[in-house]
Amino acid sequence: MVVTPPQDHGVDDPDQTSFPTSGSPPVHTGWRERWRRVIFEADTTAGKAFDVVLLIVILGSVLLVMWETVPGVREDNAALIITLEWIVTILFTIEYIARLATAPDARRYARSFFGVIDLVSVLPVYLALVIPGAQSLLVVRSLRLLRVFRVFKMAHWLSQANYLLDAVRASARKIMVFLLTVVLINVVVGSTMYVIEGARNGFDSMFRGVYWSIVTMSTVGFGDIAPQTGLGQVLASMLMILGYSVIAVPTGIVSAEMTAARQPGTPVTACPSCGAADHPATAAFCHRCGAVLSSREARPAGLPADA
Repeated sequence: MVVTPPQDHGVDDPDQTSFPTSGSPPVHTGWRERWRRVIFEADTTAGKAFDVVLLIVILGSVLLVMWETVPGVREDNAALIITLEWIVTILFTIEYIARLATAPDARRYARSFFGVIDLVSVLPVYLALVIPGAQSLLVVRSLRLLRVFRVFKMAHWLSQANYLLDAVRASARKIMVFLLTVVLINVVVGSTMYVIEGARNGFDSMFRGVYWSIVTMSTVGFGDIAPQTGLGQVLASMLMILGYSVIAVPTGIVSAEMTAARQPGTPVTACPSCGAADHPATAAFCHRCGAVLSSREARPAGLPADA
């Protein structure tokens, strides 16, 4: 068998781009790859330095937006603030264009979370040329500070947030039932307080009574409306005590789900045929394939029977 050696077609362009036949994004070589490592990666000295400087500029731009909202600051330093805003905007614009030019897939980057944030962070200044006040939206640049997780190798911290997210999802129905109960209690108590106190004491409608009930149950207590009659004050006292209990209920629900989420190996009844594991302990048949749950012994969640 004759093996034909690869032929040199005389292409020695450091900026060339190879296009794999598998349909994957083009792989840049030469200066594009070097700049991609600097702009998108933080595993090199230059890349980490670029991201640290970028974070400092982002933080400075956010503080600038907040500083100009102080009364009298923009009037006294209008020229300085406008100049700094344009300098930062031009820098971010150059960075965004550089990311598009060096990204392996520019369209994918442009549609990604950080790609959208990078674009939105420069648009307000340009929009302010036609829409007065649009520069106030520059505070969205604070979202770009999320890059700190990647720069300082803190991405694994985000995995800890999954426990909270899973707990909230698992307890969503319970919390919805709880919130519905709270709403009904406030409607009943607010309407009752309207009947007891009446318009002469500030409860001129049931809506005002419900508003007072929500403020009281949440232990906020603005003090703009207060019951004056003895019966109204008794009802208010009961509602305040109930408010402390209301605070503890959702906390307990989410805490219990977080404890369960941190125990992925908790055994549950699993199907010996398809491995489906979300069955009640008393289930006799698999809800997915209909197979008989012959074994009552618990198996780890999601573990097939032949594992």
